[in-house]
Amino acid sequence: MGGMELVWGMGDSKKKPGPPPANENPDSGPSLTGDLLSHEELEALSTLQLVDLIAGKLPPRHTSLMDLIYLRDRIVALEEMNDQARQALEKLDEIVEKLRSPAFRIGTFLLPVDNDKAHVCLGGTDYVCRVDPKIPLASLQVGQRVLCNEAFAVVQGLGFDRNGPIVRIDELLSDGRLRIGQEAGANSLVLLRSALLAKEKLKSGMEVRLDVNQRVALEVIGMGRRVERALETVSELPWSAIGGQTEAVQAIRDTIELPFLHRELFQRFNHTVPKGFLLHGPPGCGKTLLGKATAYNLRQQLKTQTGVDHPEFFLHVKGPEILNMWVGESERQVRDLFNQCRERARDGALAFLFIDEAESILGTRRSGRFNSILSTLVPMFCTEMDGIEPLQNVVVILASNRADLIDPAILRPGRIDRKIRVKRPDQAGAQAIYEIYLPETLPLAEPRADLARVITEAHFARTPANQFLEIVFRSGKKDFLYRGDLASGAIIAAVVERAKSLAIKRAIETSRETFITRDDLLLALQREYGENDLFPPTDVTEDWLKLTDFDPENVIKLGPVRPVKRDSSTGGMV
Repeated sequence: MGGMELVWGMGDSKKKPGPPPANENPDSGPSLTGDLLSHEELEALSTLQLVDLIAGKLPPRHTSLMDLIYLRDRIVALEEMNDQARQALEKLDEIVEKLRSPAFRIGTFLLPVDNDKAHVCLGGTDYVCRVDPKIPLASLQVGQRVLCNEAFAVVQGLGFDRNGPIVRIDELLSDGRLRIGQEAGANSLVLLRSALLAKEKLKSGMEVRLDVNQRVALEVIGMGRRVERALETVSELPWSAIGGQTEAVQAIRDTIELPFLHRELFQRFNHTVPKGFLLHGPPGCGKTLLGKATAYNLRQQLKTQTGVDHPEFFLHVKGPEILNMWVGESERQVRDLFNQCRERARDGALAFLFIDEAESILGTRRSGRFNSILSTLVPMFCTEMDGIEPLQNVVVILASNRADLIDPAILRPGRIDRKIRVKRPDQAGAQAIYEIYLPETLPLAEPRADLARVITEAHFARTPANQFLEIVFRSGKKDFLYRGDLASGAIIAAVVERAKSLAIKRAIETSRETFITRDDLLLALQREYGENDLFPPTDVTEDWLKLTDFDPENVIKLGPVRPVKRDSSTGGMV
């Protein structure tokens, strides 16, 4: 029965409203518009609230209640749909507004001006911009990126830029600003330091990264290509650790140590202090070792006499490392090498610039495209040696196997005016070197003096087995060079290392305590010269002349001695 009343009520609600039934009183309660609420209060109510008020005026079992429930559900669905549509429209309006709004600009914060103003560089142009009150002006740092709106007001602080051009510092100004150099034909610039570099110790020659507006230095990149150089800490290397070079050691001490240790005497006699010296001689004879020993012993001598310890700075550069295909890059690296040594010397260090294989970059200048780099490197080197800024406490050492290929302008008096010959060791010098490489700390089968004497005699024996090179002079005379004539510190060190490996291998095979014997040394000597690793692999005379002291004009042929083969059938030599 109740279900039929509900269907009837719902069906009846679709009919047009008519007069109320006779048994119902049309004035059963007060009306909303007239009695209960004012017009303004009605306008403040939602549709659902109005429906709920109307339902509350009807009797509990009024036939229109079900119609109002149905109407209320429809209104709820419509309002939910309207809310969704309204939210979608608001999002769309927001997106359209963002797309139509002008772009923000990114600038570089330079300085605060007032409590609410800032000096900002935008696109290379300076502006005094307002700062959003929400942003504390003290939170902005020099060099930081800032976001500016269409009215050029700072609305947000960003981080520091991670990109930008790289330049080199030419000079440090007294107020902390930096003067940088530009490429040829362009003007120099003066820059501010960013907050990141406010307390950084900068030096001339350093490379720094700028902001995109090129107004502030943001980051230290390095010292150009200096990081690729072999900056070595000189180990303890007294003169006694170098054998077979007595004359060269004495010449170096007279050239370098005396001007430093007796400076007042040189000033009294107005004697010019040498700026550097050339070590020339065959490869493997200790030129690099002599350079390092110079740095160490000069420091020790100064410490002993003056009581002041000056740390040494040994910059070891191989000549071919400086060569570069880009125009002006090789010259820049030469300039950087000298600048780096001067900087360390000003800091109180003993700076040594050691250039190995100097003939590769300081060779004789010739016309032609191939030698265009040498034509500019040699003048650059001479300019640095004769520069306005003196080379105080800086020693320049050149090392070369072919001193005759170095340009004469480099070796003239006033530049590299000392030429020190590094000869091959004689028999006594070779024995001293063997004793250095065979210390008592090694497991030796005999006293090291006896082992060194035995291996040295075998090394310098004038026997047919030791014949190494055959020489044919222009006069027709023939002669032989023996193994001892081509001895060097590098070969002696290699022989000792081979003997150590033989002893180690024997200890592994026998599982017993093993010592380095004279047989190990003699076998190592035979294998070292047999494999011929330290000598040219060809018979080209020019290659072998580099290892000897013979005049190339007097030698027709110079090549290795070939082993003699015997015919087993006849017993004769083939």
